[in-house]
Amino acid sequence: MENKLKITLVKSSIGRPGKQKKVLGGLGLNKLNKAVYLNNTAEIRGMIRKVSHLVSVEEYEVNGV
Repeated sequence: MENKLKITLVKSSIGRPGKQKKVLGGLGLNKLNKAVYLNNTAEIRGMIRKVSHLVSVEEYEVNGV
């Protein structure tokens, strides 16, 4: 079993500092309400922490077959 994160952009990046825009780009979030599914790693968690006020995060398990 593997943990994944569903990350959704819920607030716009307009008017935000350049570093936050780059973090969102690194996560693959470029449009409002877009969701990406990423592995639950320390690196991804750190990126989410930087833009936590702009995104929504859900954690779920993926059962390997």
